[in-house]
Amino acid sequence: MNTAKGDNQGKLDKIQDTYAEAFNGVCCRVIITADDDQTLERAAYDATSTPGTVIGRVEGGIEGWLNQNQTPDGRKGAVLQFWYNTTDIEKFQVELSYRIRQDILVKPFTALFDASINPTGYISTMKYVGHCGDGYEWEEELYNRQMIVVPIAIPDFLIESRLGYMEGIMGANFWYFSRSKKAVLEGGRAALKAIEEVEGVITPFDICSAASKPETNYPWIGPTTNHPYCPSLRKILGNQSKVTDGVNYIPEIVLNGLTPEALKKAMKAGIDVLLDYDDVIGISAGNYGGKLGDHQINLLDLFPE
Repeated sequence: MNTAKGDNQGKLDKIQDTYAEAFNGVCCRVIITADDDQTLERAAYDATSTPGTVIGRVEGGIEGWLNQNQTPDGRKGAVLQFWYNTTDIEKFQVELSYRIRQDILVKPFTALFDASINPTGYISTMKYVGHCGDGYEWEEELYNRQMIVVPIAIPDFLIESRLGYMEGIMGANFWYFSRSKKAVLEGGRAALKAIEEVEGVITPFDICSAASKPETNYPWIGPTTNHPYCPSLRKILGNQSKVTDGVNYIPEIVLNGLTPEALKKAMKAGIDVLLDYDDVIGISAGNYGGKLGDHQINLLDLFPE
């Protein structure tokens, strides 16, 4: 097995010579604002709570939090990303509208603004969100933006009339082989915090406990458990198990990024943190033998000599 070289050779030896397989996707990057922290946090977390591209839905994540001087309407805000693994923009609009309508519009005094960077194109928000006003909605220039005012019972929900969408990379990942629950949680949370410092990247699952594989005995479910990496199946699978001695947990962190550069920087930042934990005894990544993904990100290439 090849290993990266350097002063921290002992730590870097934990990294397996493998790659993460990742996929092309489209993303809407938005800012949401609210009157108070509790409403803002609830809207942000609710709207991004269910990673869903493997079941044909939109998935999202919180890129970061904004103060009053960083938002269009002078209130506290959050930057959210919503991703879809298809070029069917009409379908993306429909799925995105569910997140906006059911998780943001329904929260008191919220607003949503476009935050795209060099977008590939734009989608109109009137058809699937604006018309929640049942024909009584109207457009108005507010905060130097063209907004749709949707009349609702706590007046009113504001959404920018069009949102830019961008092309990016989704589904990049790394695994960390852990001896202890403490390393799973403390190490994983520290890695997530490091990743949050990288602009343009989200982690839709946070710490993910359920690695999956495309092959399944139950196709109506979709992806099912990646059984060779389940510690509880080690004795049952025998030589087919890929769980090595001392490994009791194999959590995964999945990343979506607007650019390859940001994605790789975030992966390195997260792995760097985990290498400092004694109970993290290995770093690997999920792939499908290069057969499915549009991109391959080699872990060792993240740590050049």
